[in-house]
Amino acid sequence: MTKTNRSVERSMDILETVSDLGVCTLGFLAQQTALPKPTVLRICKTLVDRRWLSQSKNDKRYRIGPRFPRMETAPGLIDALVESGSTAIVELSAATGLGVDLAASIGEGRLEIVDTTRQFALHGIFPDCVGYRPSPFRSALGCVFLAALDTETRVRCTARLAATLTGSDRAAAMEFPRKVDDIRTKGFAVREKGYWGRAVDYGGVPTAISVAVRSGDKTVGAISLVWLAEQFETNSVVAENLHRLQKTAQIIGAQLAAEHPQLLLPSM
Repeated sequence: MTKTNRSVERSMDILETVSDLGVCTLGFLAQQTALPKPTVLRICKTLVDRRWLSQSKNDKRYRIGPRFPRMETAPGLIDALVESGSTAIVELSAATGLGVDLAASIGEGRLEIVDTTRQFALHGIFPDCVGYRPSPFRSALGCVFLAALDTETRVRCTARLAATLTGSDRAAAMEFPRKVDDIRTKGFAVREKGYWGRAVDYGGVPTAISVAVRSGDKTVGAISLVWLAEQFETNSVVAENLHRLQKTAQIIGAQLAAEHPQLLLPSM
């Protein structure tokens, strides 16, 4: 009777765990697979090198990578954008001293944060934001992404999103059409004052500026600089760092187009 290959089995266990749960730390994978951390680390290193897994440079968590075999012929936008943007956002964060969030389009005018450089020790902002879907009308990411869409798509998405909102979110949605020209003229959006976004933004109140990420003819996501509002005035961050933010968005878009052109083909 032919024996099975234990190393392959362990690799498959890790891949299945990450695929099921989305994002996993090294410790969590060791716990779920009942394998020693050094063993998990070696296997994950091999899988990252093969691009079956990808690893955030900020918090070292693992997610399914762009080369993982899938039913569709092209890798998903989230995986591709993380791959194309991971180095660029780390370099931007180092150059500015600020946190950087990268978000990908998930359809119908919505975004999901897919990578971040936030570190509490450096930026005073908690980093637990990957997987979060920011407000389309109150977050810098959401506003700049919607403003960058073509008019027909933006109007359709805005109406659909606004239909389910109440309170401050609905008020922001109603105000959004009047903000679009200003955002497009300036080339960036600012996080709404007082919008915290999620429970992990406790402590000091963060704020952000964001620009859209375009690749080819498509708006594929957005990227933000994030900092504590008490530390810097928005105008000073814009004056000093907007050009860096815009350049990083261009680099990510160009990298995505070069490595994953199939994602930019017109939808059938």
